[in-house]
Amino acid sequence: MAETIPLWSLTDDSLVEIGEDGSLVVVTRWGEYEFVNAEPLVLESLRRMALGPVSLANVTSSWEPVEREPDLEGELSWTAEGADALRQALKELGGSVVRSLGLADGRGPLLSVIPVVLAPVFAPVEIPPTRPIRLSRFSSLRSDADGMGLESPSARYRVVLSQPWAVHVAATLATAKSVGDIVSTTGIDASVVGAIVSYLVAAGVVQVAGEHGRFAEDDDPELGLWSPDELSFHTTSRTWRPGGPADLPGLGKPPVVKASAGDGPVHALYRPDLADRAETDPTLTALLEHDHTCPEFTEGVLSAEQIGEFLFRGARIRSIGPAHLPNGPAHSASQRPYFSVACLYELELYVSVNRCSGLDRGIYHYDPLEHRLGLVNADEADLDAMLDMAMIGGGNHRRPSALITVTARMPRMASVLGGGAYATTLAHVGALQQTLYLVARAMGLAAHAVPVDAGDRVDRALKLDWPAEVSVGECVLDLLV
Repeated sequence: MAETIPLWSLTDDSLVEIGEDGSLVVVTRWGEYEFVNAEPLVLESLRRMALGPVSLANVTSSWEPVEREPDLEGELSWTAEGADALRQALKELGGSVVRSLGLADGRGPLLSVIPVVLAPVFAPVEIPPTRPIRLSRFSSLRSDADGMGLESPSARYRVVLSQPWAVHVAATLATAKSVGDIVSTTGIDASVVGAIVSYLVAAGVVQVAGEHGRFAEDDDPELGLWSPDELSFHTTSRTWRPGGPADLPGLGKPPVVKASAGDGPVHALYRPDLADRAETDPTLTALLEHDHTCPEFTEGVLSAEQIGEFLFRGARIRSIGPAHLPNGPAHSASQRPYFSVACLYELELYVSVNRCSGLDRGIYHYDPLEHRLGLVNADEADLDAMLDMAMIGGGNHRRPSALITVTARMPRMASVLGGGAYATTLAHVGALQQTLYLVARAMGLAAHAVPVDAGDRVDRALKLDWPAEVSVGECVLDLLV
């Protein structure tokens, strides 16, 4: 019979600092924890856990006193005081304590349960051998740097499945099965299957059926509002995950301004006198209090001067200089009329021109620093496809005079924000669309966001380097009826 062993460690980003006087400080992603007059058992256990998974039962048997720490000299043993202190320390550090399950073969963990919240509770219990269990419908299984990653946005832990037995057990749970069914299917020892299942259930990625065979999440009306993709996006964008700047080698420091998007003709744009506009524009209150409705597209013709003023007032670069997140490194940034976290401004604008005096039909890239348009695609079929998507998305029967497509240079964001980059980008899109809407209204034009079923058609029409640059939003521009 195979025997499983509980193992303990700290997350990779944790640092244990033991002073010469026996002081103990643990630095984690959640903050610094100081343990005054820590018990020798606590000191040695946390020191060992910082090195990797360890059986706490072996801490005392393999302990070697360190001469420069006089308080630790002598024999280390499990005392009631030491055990209570260690238990309290592990509870306090719960958001950085990794629970692993291994075998007595020295081959490393079968699986590791890694916390993703500050104060999770991990309490594995034996699952009745005939009780149905299955993966949460929100769980996903994908390749991980250390094995297979299993996680769910409704769970407080993510699981890394390091050994084939753990992967096999998890994979069988796509449909409801009992521990006995898994043993029969995989041929893995029942005690090992039971231990693996208990860890997966305690981690929250596997559900246990109730007495009537129903799973609680299937009857939860609040969870029923969420699709797995949407809940996963929400959770991962609001909680740090591996994949931050330190995990992106070769990303470098993406430039403030995108290099020329094509080799087509370049058109310098009109620059308005903003002092004059300040005297004639409606007030902000008047603009905000006007009813917001999706406009009826007209057969009118915009002018190159109107497009130039619209982009100048809503999206140009006013200046370039250094900026930084709080306590973060400095990076090159720019100032523009709309909001962006740390002045990163990863958004790019492409203008699909349909009817405009002074500009030929085509798809252009906007250079916000030089305030000019460069032709990137003159193909009529691509242009018509872009305009047709806007027409359908806007619920109209005519194509708009122009379509603004917003894209994001993800390296610009990920180099600073890591796993929260895309969610922040969507916030920036909203800020830009609101700014463009207000600018258009002040100019007597109509600008409105439209939903577009983009697929890969937009990427191809704009000639984007996917997935380094992706389309994230649209805004039509037309005359005001």
